[in-house]
Amino acid sequence: MNPAMWISKTGVQAQDAKLQAIANNLANVNTVGFKRDRVMFEDLFYQVERQPGAAGEDGAAAPAGVQLGNGTRMVGTQKVFTSGSLQTTGQSMDVAIVGQGFLQVEGPNGRPAYTRAGQLQVNSEGRLTNAQGLRLQPEITVPANATAITIAENGTVSATVAGAAAPTELGQLRLTSFVNPTGLLALGDNIYQETTASGAPTEGVPGADGLGKLKQGALEGSNVQVVEEMVDMIAAQRTYEMNTKVLSAADNMLQYLSQAVR
Repeated sequence: MNPAMWISKTGVQAQDAKLQAIANNLANVNTVGFKRDRVMFEDLFYQVERQPGAAGEDGAAAPAGVQLGNGTRMVGTQKVFTSGSLQTTGQSMDVAIVGQGFLQVEGPNGRPAYTRAGQLQVNSEGRLTNAQGLRLQPEITVPANATAITIAENGTVSATVAGAAAPTELGQLRLTSFVNPTGLLALGDNIYQETTASGAPTEGVPGADGLGKLKQGALEGSNVQVVEEMVDMIAAQRTYEMNTKVLSAADNMLQYLSQAVR
C-alpha cells in the first residue's frame, strides 16, 4: 500500500473520533452537570532514513535528517471540568456545586460513585437520592411530615417539621475531590467512579479545604459551548475531507504509474 494512503487513513479515523466526541458534547448541551470531552492525538512512529546530524559521504554532519511520519492516532479523551453556568430553578431539592467537588452516591455496582448533577429526590424510604435513585452518601433521611427542606452552603440539611417551631437538622452533604478528576471513569447517568488515574477521593465539608459551596434552588448546567463545538465540527469536517482527497490523489498516482509502465 502507498504510505500516503495509510497515513490518510489514520487521519480519517482521527477526525471520525473527534466528530464522535463533538456529537456527544452537542447531544448533552442541556444535560445537568455534564462535562465536555476533548479528544487528544499524537503522531505515530517515524521511518528514519537518516539520523539528524549523521555524517554524510563528505564527512560533514547533516543539519537535518530524513524522518518520514506514519500518521496519527487518538491517544485519549479528556473530561474538561470547567464550571457550567448556574441555572436557577427555585426547587428546594435542586442543589448546584459552585466550585470543585462531587456529591457521593452509592453506585449501581455497590461501589461509591460521584456526580455533579444535584437534582435530588426523596425515595420511598425517605432517603435523599440523585435523579437515578442512587442514595447519597452519607445517607440523609427526610421525615415523612417535613414541610420544607433547607440546604445550607456548607451542606447542612434541615427540615421544617409540622408542629415544630424550629427546623430539625437532618445531616450534612459532603463533597469529594480528586487530584486528577480527568482520570475518573465516566459510567453515564451523570456519574463517575474512582480509578488509579484519578487518585484517591478526599472528602470534606463544602466551602472548606478548596471545595466548592452548595447553592440550593439551582443546578449546574453543561459546560458545552455550542459555538465552539460548531467551529470544531467544521474544522474536523474540512480536515476529514482533506484526508480523503489525499487518499484519492494517492490512488490516482498509483493508477497513473501502473498505466505508464505498461
